[in-house]
Amino acid sequence: MTLVVVRPVLGGRRVPVAVVLSFLVLTLVIAWSVAPGLFTGHDPVLGDPAEMFRPPDAEHVFGTDQLGRDVYTRVVHGTASSVTSALVAVGIGLIVGGLIGLLSGFLGGVVDAALARFVDVLLAIPSFLLAVVVVSALGFRTINAAIATGVSAVAVFARVMRSEVLKTRSAVFVEAALVLGGSRRHVLLRHVLPNASRSVLQLSVLQFGLSILTIASLAFLGYGDPPPSSDWGLLVADGKDYPLAPWLVLAPALVIIVTVLSLNRISRWLRTTV
Repeated sequence: MTLVVVRPVLGGRRVPVAVVLSFLVLTLVIAWSVAPGLFTGHDPVLGDPAEMFRPPDAEHVFGTDQLGRDVYTRVVHGTASSVTSALVAVGIGLIVGGLIGLLSGFLGGVVDAALARFVDVLLAIPSFLLAVVVVSALGFRTINAAIATGVSAVAVFARVMRSEVLKTRSAVFVEAALVLGGSRRHVLLRHVLPNASRSVLQLSVLQFGLSILTIASLAFLGYGDPPPSSDWGLLVADGKDYPLAPWLVLAPALVIIVTVLSLNRISRWLRTTV
């Protein structure tokens, strides 16, 4: 008997198995965030003291914590906060950084020089340190951690967008559009922006994974929502105090690692196909 592996075909090219698995992981994570009740029937906050520190088994696949709560349930219910926060961070970086890079690369001159110096200042500050400073100023909440992560990503999006705009601006079809009487606004929105956004799309997927990791790190340090919230980073922070129950750290950490690696793999695949 021969085992046949069927892989999707996109644009005449077979999609690698690793990419298919990465999309499946991402789909599962999104489903957890949208409808956690479909994947678990336990309460993420209330536990059973008689079930404390129960190792992983068929009933509790990730085990239970110090209060008898199902760790798998807490991971699933914490997905919405982690994913939403990462999307907010990517949105801030994409919109603000993309706009800065677009104007800087297309207008040039004094505008380019001023915005480029601003981006250089942001790049000179370590992104995680900048995120810590911003969240400390805004307050210790997960949404503030998302805003801080987005601010720290502005410079990266701006640099990539500016680079793509500079390449697109010198293309023949852009010069032809200007010669034929197209306004600068028309050329910017109809020709430059669509062609310069491809690399930014790939960066957005990569930054989504990095934002999950950064927000989890901030939550681990106590810069997110306090207990009994179940942010992924907070679950790792709570579990580190119980070395005799390693599943409290390993389970949420494994979910973070698999999610981020899947997003990184999708980003690499987009770089070669889009």
